[in-house]
Formats: sequence, C-alpha cells, structure tokens
Amino acid sequence: MKVSANTLRKGMVVEYNEKLWVVMSNDIRTPGKGASVAQVVMRDIMSGTKTDVRFSTQDMVERARVEEMDFQFLYANDGDYTFMNNENYEQIIVNKDLIGDPAVYLQDGMIVQVQMYEARALSITLPETVTMTIVEADPVVKGQTASSSYKPAVLENGARVLVPPHIESGTRIVVRTEDSSYVERAKD
Repeated sequence: MKVSANTLRKGMVVEYNEKLWVVMSNDIRTPGKGASVAQVVMRDIMSGTKTDVRFSTQDMVERARVEEMDFQFLYANDGDYTFMNNENYEQIIVNKDLIGDPAVYLQDGMIVQVQMYEARALSITLPETVTMTIVEADPVVKGQTASSSYKPAVLENGARVLVPPHIESGTRIVVRTEDSSYVERAKD
C-alpha cells in the first residue's frame, strides 16, 4: 500500500530501496522558496543502520504489511526484554535498541504494541503515558512558584524529568513515555 511521505509516522514500516525500514522520525520542512520536504530518519530492520532520506511531500512510499499485536512485558535481562503474546502464549525476546529510550518505563505486566513482519518483531510501542512516583525532587525556592519554571526530579525507575515547582517527593505523576515529559499529577 502506498502512502504519502508527509504521512509517515514514527514506528511505521516502509519498503525503500528493496529493504524494510522503520521510521524513527519525520520532520516536515518548508524552505523559504520551493515545495515542502519530508526529512525522514529510518532504521534498516536487518542491519540496524540508520539513514536520513529527504522526500518531496507528494512522493509516495510503499508501506509494508505488518501485523500489530498486543504483547505483555514479562522481564528484562542484560539489555534483552521478554514479551508474551496473551493469545497463544508465544514469547519473544528483543534487544533494548529496538525499544529505545522508552524502555525505562516498562513495568511488569504492561501491554505494549508490537509490529511483526514474518514472525519478527520490528518495533515496540509503549502506552502513551505511565504513572510513576517521584523519589527525589528539589525543594521549592521562594518566589519560584510565581513563574512557569520547572525543576528536576527523579522517578522510581531512575529516569529524570522536569516537573512544576509544586510537585514534591512521593507524588505520583503521569509521564509521557515518548519524551519523558511531565503531563499531570496522577489522580488517585
């Protein structure tokens, strides 16, 4: 199925130069003169090499037919992550590189989306947000609450995020898994 280059999103699998590629990012750029272009960063599924390709926004790219399946996270072991398909109990093991930075947000039993092509995992997408507890946060500086400044905090998984000044240690917050950004205070 052909799709327009400007509709490519992170995690999509495309066929380009007779290889399968996973889209890492797509940045639409509009130069001062001329037509807009899609600056697409892709990773070769077989070799793992990355490439930066510039498409015209009208260019059509062949999207590979992949299956999207729900898998449950079981455990991690030395950079390898084990997931289980809840329908047939089949397990797959993937390297941290396939998941990327969001791997720090994996929690026992978490359901993730896995894109499979010919029984091989191509990409793993975590839920958009997770709820975590802050274990360490800087104290509020007098007058800081009046401005829209953020302060650093450490989550229970060791990840660092920037939070509003009123958030203290022990508070549960919602964090966006894609970029480790603060969303809101968790509702209990």
